[in-house]
Amino acid sequence: MRRKLSSRVGWNTVGLVVALFMVFPVYWMIATAFKSDSQINGFTPSWFPTQLTLAHFRAALATPGFWSDVKNSLIVVSTTVAIALALSFFAAVALAKYRFSGRKLIIVLVIGIQMLPQTGLLIPLYVVLDRYHEVEKLSGLVLVYLTFALPFCVWTLRGFMIGIPKELEEAAMVDGASRLGAFVRILLPLLGPGLVATSVFAFITSWNEYIFANTLLGAGHTQTITLLLADMTGGERAIDWGAVMALSTLISIPVVIFFLLVQRRIAFGLTAGAVRG
Repeated sequence: MRRKLSSRVGWNTVGLVVALFMVFPVYWMIATAFKSDSQINGFTPSWFPTQLTLAHFRAALATPGFWSDVKNSLIVVSTTVAIALALSFFAAVALAKYRFSGRKLIIVLVIGIQMLPQTGLLIPLYVVLDRYHEVEKLSGLVLVYLTFALPFCVWTLRGFMIGIPKELEEAAMVDGASRLGAFVRILLPLLGPGLVATSVFAFITSWNEYIFANTLLGAGHTQTITLLLADMTGGERAIDWGAVMALSTLISIPVVIFFLLVQRRIAFGLTAGAVRG
């Protein structure tokens, strides 16, 4: 009993330390956004904001191009999530419910694509998109994000769909429902957690991505919100760290809101899609 107790205390301590390391940067970002310039630039670090101020948030909102970049990011993210969910859903149905030649090969390719480093495909994707005049366009960025979101979404939805008994659809069709009716009334509601899990993944990866956005859009006037944040930390002028942290906090808000709206189903959807199949 003493060994078990000491082991449990040890692992709980390790987990608490890891959690602190993960949470502290987020806390420091938010706290710095509310600090005054004297606290931010002082030689002695101040762990808590003693004089709360919203000046940095006003400066971030007044940054030239802020609202247009937010609009561009929302367009890219919403388009990527919608297309990824639609394509991965039909692909998962085909891979899970039907038997056809080359099915196993496609499943292996889906897994293999997830193993490839994304930065290793940066130059080939740029060459292909430049050939079809999709560089410096939001549509080209959407195509790139779909390249990396679709394999994960297809694999997760396929694993979740395999766990749905085929007898449910057959029972609905026996009761008089058409194949489409059974598909809409039976299959879609049961796939809700899986769709939520994949949508969260596609949303977060597309909203926070920087490398491909900088490569494809960096030379043009169109950019996303992550590029605006990077521009605030570059250049020869002094960096306004308060505005940078305020903008970082504002960028995190949509992700937090989206996660809170779907957090009831995300855990079940991820575990079900990862274990089954």
